[in-house]
Amino acid sequence: MIKKIVILTFVCCLVVIFTANCKPKAKTAPPPPPAKEQPKVEKVDEAPAVKKPAMTEEEIFMSKSLEEINLAAPLKMIFFDYDRYLIRDDAKPVLDANSGWLRKFSSAKILIEGHCDERGTEEYNLALGEKRAKSAFDYLVSLGISPQRIKFISYGKSQSLDNGHTEMAWQRNRRAQFLIIEK
Repeated sequence: MIKKIVILTFVCCLVVIFTANCKPKAKTAPPPPPAKEQPKVEKVDEAPAVKKPAMTEEEIFMSKSLEEINLAAPLKMIFFDYDRYLIRDDAKPVLDANSGWLRKFSSAKILIEGHCDERGTEEYNLALGEKRAKSAFDYLVSLGISPQRIKFISYGKSQSLDNGHTEMAWQRNRRAQFLIIEK
């Protein structure tokens, strides 16, 4: 009998132990990760950031390539009457503005291109284009622009702006055009 009691006690202990271990465990959330401590940075009186001064027009001009400058077309072209090379009244304010730009950017050198419409011989138009470019040159020099800063050339009728065969197209082609060739 003692043997039975010992066995029965042993079995009861096993059942208690087994049932205690078989209980479903309550799920617990993992503990949150510890908060990262931000290192405390003492704010030191900082000097205000130094702003770069804005670039001057001259610095902007010098930073651009000749192609970029000419694409912006700061110097405007002028137009001429048929078979004429004298500066028209409507061209004078344009040349005045061009001379102002040249005074502002005193290191710039330009090329004045003389152009003609398609009428006339090539030789005649080359000579007329040169006279047109020379007229623009003389006008700018009369306004105080150094002649050493200006070159001129004639393209005659070889470089049309408008390939039409109308008076309006021909008017656009009778011109002096300004190209910046040196900064």
